[in-house]
Amino acid sequence: MTGWVILVDQPKDLPNAETPHKVITTSEYLARPRLFDMGRPKLVNLARSYAYQSKGYYASLLAEARGHRVVPTVETMLELREAKLYEHALPKLEDELNRCARRADFQPEGEFKLLVCFGIARDPRFESFGRMLFDWFRCPALEINVEAGTWLSIDRIRPRNITRLANGEASFLREALHQHTKREWRDPKARTVPKYDLAVLYDPNEKMAPSSPASIKHMARIAERLSVDVEPVTRRQLAEIAEYDGLFIRETTSIDNHTYRFARRAWQEGMPVIDDPISMIRCTNKVFLMELLGQNQVATPPTVMLADPGDLPRAMDELGLPLVVKIPDGSFSRGVHKVDTPEEFRRVADELFEETDLLLTQKFLPTQFDWRVGVLAGEPLFVCQYRMARGHWQIVKHRPDGSSHEGGFRTFELDKAPRELIDIAVRAARPIGEGFYGVDIKETERGFIVMEVNDNPNLEHGIEDQVGKDEIWTRLLKWFIERFEQ
Repeated sequence: MTGWVILVDQPKDLPNAETPHKVITTSEYLARPRLFDMGRPKLVNLARSYAYQSKGYYASLLAEARGHRVVPTVETMLELREAKLYEHALPKLEDELNRCARRADFQPEGEFKLLVCFGIARDPRFESFGRMLFDWFRCPALEINVEAGTWLSIDRIRPRNITRLANGEASFLREALHQHTKREWRDPKARTVPKYDLAVLYDPNEKMAPSSPASIKHMARIAERLSVDVEPVTRRQLAEIAEYDGLFIRETTSIDNHTYRFARRAWQEGMPVIDDPISMIRCTNKVFLMELLGQNQVATPPTVMLADPGDLPRAMDELGLPLVVKIPDGSFSRGVHKVDTPEEFRRVADELFEETDLLLTQKFLPTQFDWRVGVLAGEPLFVCQYRMARGHWQIVKHRPDGSSHEGGFRTFELDKAPRELIDIAVRAARPIGEGFYGVDIKETERGFIVMEVNDNPNLEHGIEDQVGKDEIWTRLLKWFIERFEQ
């Protein structure tokens, strides 16, 4: 299938009779990954909500993993969530908005709203503004709140829910959809502005940071020899990021906190950044990762996705007990639960469904240690073996009082590590991007199995660099230097 497909939450949102294209529900798309094995469809996601971890969010997230083209992308959804994330676009958009108003001699007396669907403004006086808006934000329906005055300013840009369209707006959306699907697919306009020095985002109070302050100081000493200044920055310094040449994030990343805003701001400024926002979107969500790895023929544990409590029996039938239940975006073993009985499974699932629309269940694969392969720009950087915490089934054991305990480690020279291990790690990281990733792998009777790919892997002086020494940090710094010079 290579044509257009419309995704809706409920069939009544856009009946098949109202469009020549195939209409399916988001639940159907999420639950049937083989539905589009033939071809590469173009998807229009008209879900009722694009909120983080909603079904609309997951539909676009998994579309990317499956190699399908989709509007809007998860990147667009997240960018439109906060004015701070799209403020970079406002100057050009407001210039065009005011140009259209002057051309039409339009002088509003108070605040007004504009509806733009697929780049077509419902008010024809703002035709060119609508096209520019869609170039910046590929979203089916957008509402723009405009403050009147001698200069029209944009107060807010937000997606419009298909079920909230009234007074002919739904008909306008359907006509705009018809016009849009007659055009060729094209990528959003590139929006990078080149700039220049190395900021390292860290939290001095984070207990399980990917790099400690001491490790950052060690990197700074090596960077000095390479004529690079390393400047630690904290979450309060977002406005200063454009003053640097690049950004290295050494806090635990999340789409839902300031680390994503830092990555996004650096990306918008044309700065090299680890972790870049696309890698963060791809790696912080285990549901997306499993789908992406499967599409790229990388061995993963047997997995069943849960969309509601009714899926629990199927998971137990396919995976058996015990099994592992994961929230999509946990880190450092948080949000990961081993359940031994049906009753425990239902209790844990009910609690986690309060936080997210999808859960991941996987076959329990007990091992004495996990491998981690650090991959930088598609090449192995380090290989480490982390042992399980004593008396626990994970590397990190979190105690009720908030403290934690970790197992031991062993670092390997790259040429002494199993070749198959390196190969599967590189193949797992390749579809994520060209940044810095930590690939977690279990060694089982079936061979090496990838558990996840981390966009923000640990890099501690004396652990991951125990064998490679300063060369580990030097390669990482040269990744930035090459991009500075470009």
